[in-house]
Order: sequence, then structure tokens, then C-alpha cells
Amino acid sequence: MRTIRISCPVFPSEDPERVRLAVLNIFPDAELNAEDDMITAEAPGMEHFREQIRRQRILDTARSVLIKGIKGNESTFHMNKQAAYAGKISFVDEKTVLGTIKVTIEPEDVTSFIDALAPRTVDGEEVTT
Repeated sequence: MRTIRISCPVFPSEDPERVRLAVLNIFPDAELNAEDDMITAEAPGMEHFREQIRRQRILDTARSVLIKGIKGNESTFHMNKQAAYAGKISFVDEKTVLGTIKVTIEPEDVTSFIDALAPRTVDGEEVTT
């Protein structure tokens, strides 16, 4: 069983509906909860995310970010809200001015999960061994 938690601040200058759509553009199956200044969600899977990192050809970057975010048996990373609103994945630092979409993945085995989601590549081709 894996848990995928998503959180995203909504600032007064932002349209909450656009922030909600940004999250859903990357995690279309997520169940969102909107509060005054925060959107939280849980997603049942990362299939769309997996497809996007391949379509955008950012598999190596995604793998690097996921591995860098490992703490214990979870991995946390941050994405740009504006890029997500446009349907693109753009990894950013946690301390971004307008806040980020924070994603925490807590699978049974974080390393195996990352290997399946974003496998190593050689010359742009996935390595499955």
C-alpha cells in the first residue's frame, strides 16, 4: 500500500479554482480538500505523473529529485504551481515565492517505487535491470 499526499497553499492573490486545477492537471484522480488557504489531497496513484515525466523527457530529472527527497521510507518533492496549471511538471525548491505543490510519497519500499516510477536511463533509454 502506498500513500500519496499533496498539499498546496492558496495565497490571497491566487484564484483557488486555478490552484485546484493545477493539482488535478498532474494528479487527475486526487481527492481534494479545500480550506481557506490550503488545498490538501490524496491520490490513489501516479500514473498520469509517470506518463508526463516520459512525455516531457524529464525522466532523469524526476528520478534525481525523487531520490534527493528520500527521508526514511518516503520521498518528498515540490512542483511549480503555474507549470502544473499548464499541465507541465516543473520541479522547484521548497522556498518558492508563490508556494509550491508539495507531494509526499510513502510506499512500502521507496527505492523500488522510484525504480518503477522513474527508472535509470542510459543514452535516454530506460534500464530495467
